[in-house]
Amino acid sequence: MAAGREREAADEAHDADAAQEEATVEAHVLGSIAQVDAAAWDRCAGTGNPFVRHAFLSALEESGSSAAETGWQPRHIVLKTQEGAVLGAVPMYLKSHSYGEYVFDHGWADAFERAGGRYYPKLQVSVPFTPVTGPRLLAPPGPQAEAVRAALLSTCIQLCEQSDVSSLHVTFPAEDEFDLMGEAGLLQRTGIQFHWLNEGYESFDDFLAGLASRKRKQIRRERRAVAEAGLAITALTGSEIEERHWDAFFAFYQATGSRKWGVPYLTRAFFSLLGERMADAVVLVMVERDGRPIAGALNLAGAHALYGRNWGCIEEHRFLHFEACYYRAIDHAIAHGLKRVEAGAQGPHKLARGYLPVPTYSAHWVADVGLREAVARYLTHETREIDQEIAVLERYGPFRQEDDSA
Repeated sequence: MAAGREREAADEAHDADAAQEEATVEAHVLGSIAQVDAAAWDRCAGTGNPFVRHAFLSALEESGSSAAETGWQPRHIVLKTQEGAVLGAVPMYLKSHSYGEYVFDHGWADAFERAGGRYYPKLQVSVPFTPVTGPRLLAPPGPQAEAVRAALLSTCIQLCEQSDVSSLHVTFPAEDEFDLMGEAGLLQRTGIQFHWLNEGYESFDDFLAGLASRKRKQIRRERRAVAEAGLAITALTGSEIEERHWDAFFAFYQATGSRKWGVPYLTRAFFSLLGERMADAVVLVMVERDGRPIAGALNLAGAHALYGRNWGCIEEHRFLHFEACYYRAIDHAIAHGLKRVEAGAQGPHKLARGYLPVPTYSAHWVADVGLREAVARYLTHETREIDQEIAVLERYGPFRQEDDSA
């Protein structure tokens, strides 16, 4: 009996300690990332992915690219101790539309509003205008990381329940976070991107040697055509990037962006802030003809990957897009020992150029029961189609089979 009472007392003490520890953690909703110390945020974000760094997110906000006026109102979550130490963070936005997300829910919004509901505003956990997989529940590494991520997710859901929003959408989370969100009851969705994987290549020709002969010849033909067009192509980084380069690139970005989606998302000021704060992570491929800039591709480098982000041009040249965006990125990854190149959203044409299909993830919390059930049924069908598409694409990959000796 005495032993039993001692165990009960120990359990009660443990529960009291846990309750006290939980009580000392406070959740804060911030209207600007400037309200949190950059070093504290970055300790949570880590060094692997450049897009969740304080510098990148603050450049978006300070430039007016992500703001209430553009439908991306910051609502970042930060967990702090009562003493003010930052334990974890979430980049989150109050959205009045579904643009700039690359995970499309326009159909959900239309259906809900036709049924008399109000889909907007909604909450979006993401990096604006950036379809790049990375951490979304930001916690420093260590024994408490899993508990912090769970607390962050719980806080996001509680905020939705207490706010006048229809839903919460977490786009392009890391796979382990995706699993956590599924366990928490969020609806899970998959998509497809195309990534180039570095198998220890020592040169571009080393990579080509692994391709089927037809694909290898096609890439060589495309690169040769660009070389013969008399274009000068340079990859700039760090202090090599000047304001004149950003002026030229912004003109390319506007010209191409307006053709694709009407109004480009990023302002001119964003690129200057990016160059000022993160130049060492930028790889800017610039193309000139007769000394005049005509095209460019913006990449950011992380610890293990090169991320292709934006492309633009004011002159069309055959195969130039492939050279500037895909082949130069592969060159850079090989030269710097990076494990992969992520070339952005969409693009089955990337398969023929050595970029393979990989799944991407998103998770969704929906307040209305009827809408939630309808979305769940839709996602069951969509996920089956995505799985089948990836399987088919893998069968038609560009790499050499055993019977291809050419």
